[in-house]
Amino acid sequence: MNLSKYTVRIEESLIDVLKRIDQLPSIQTVFVLNEKEQVVGTITDGDVRRGLIKGLGINSPLTEFVCRDFHFIEQGKNNFDKLKVFRTKKLKAVPLLSVDKRLLKIIDFTTTKSILPIDAVIMAGGLGSRLQPLTNETPKPLLKVGGKEIISYNFDRLYQFGITRQYVSINYLGDQIEIFCKNYNENVRFSIVNESEYLGTAGALSLIDDFYNDTILLMNSDLLTNIDYEDFYKSFIEKSADIMAASIPYHVNLPYAIFDTKNSEINSFKEKPSYTYFANAGIYLIKKEVLDIIPKAVFFNATDLMELIIKSNKKLIHYPIRSYWLDIGTHEDFDKAQKDIAHIKWD
Repeated sequence: MNLSKYTVRIEESLIDVLKRIDQLPSIQTVFVLNEKEQVVGTITDGDVRRGLIKGLGINSPLTEFVCRDFHFIEQGKNNFDKLKVFRTKKLKAVPLLSVDKRLLKIIDFTTTKSILPIDAVIMAGGLGSRLQPLTNETPKPLLKVGGKEIISYNFDRLYQFGITRQYVSINYLGDQIEIFCKNYNENVRFSIVNESEYLGTAGALSLIDDFYNDTILLMNSDLLTNIDYEDFYKSFIEKSADIMAASIPYHVNLPYAIFDTKNSEINSFKEKPSYTYFANAGIYLIKKEVLDIIPKAVFFNATDLMELIIKSNKKLIHYPIRSYWLDIGTHEDFDKAQKDIAHIKWD
């Protein structure tokens, strides 16, 4: 992120401020630095307007326009709740500051919904056999839906919620995915995890030893979903889960009366009942400490991990996805995605 376009120095002129604001139509805010490179305040187009109304002029010192009681978040702290408050106040942007008040990043609420303390692991090493011949020379995550690579929707959705540490596990045609990540988004810290052998849907977690956050999000790369990651994380924390697995409600409507029987005797019956089951959506939130039970560099699925959690009496919770979700595993799914993509709400 080029921070210079968001900042002015306290000794600069109001004209310099107006030029910066003109270049930032979405947030219309600049951050004012002192001689020590510390953020001392903000100036918005509204601050300029109010200053001029009060009688300040174009040559008045910048200090006369600065708002020194400004909102910010701090490095190394969980700013989750604070950010939600900022959004309700309809702030356009807030700075992320170091302990000594130096500017580290701009949180632009026109593009970012939250900053979740999560590291993401995206499984992108599968063969995509059911989508052949489309996957003969292109890995499934790089197949395009609506003119955009499937995995890009996941990269962007995670980034939208401030999840910028993204690990991508690769195997089949992995060099293409690695090159794609290098040129994708300079604001995302991509780390490539090479699986010399396919390790299942969770085995790659054992290859990563530099997670920064205490919560890990594991997901398949071939999903198309607009899941609300903030609400997902909120539920994970509130329920004190060791693992929270996203689920898809699956409704079954039976066309007949169903008997409740015992020893051939009918005790009761339900006329054309409906049942709701919850299917695994392939997205998980995991406490980092749980990763210690995953065997090193062997085939291991996420379902194996969930079974270990259940056997060890740890807390496994599911989170129903009420918005859009599609696992692009077959040609029928791929065709459906092409039709649905224009109607998915990403905001």
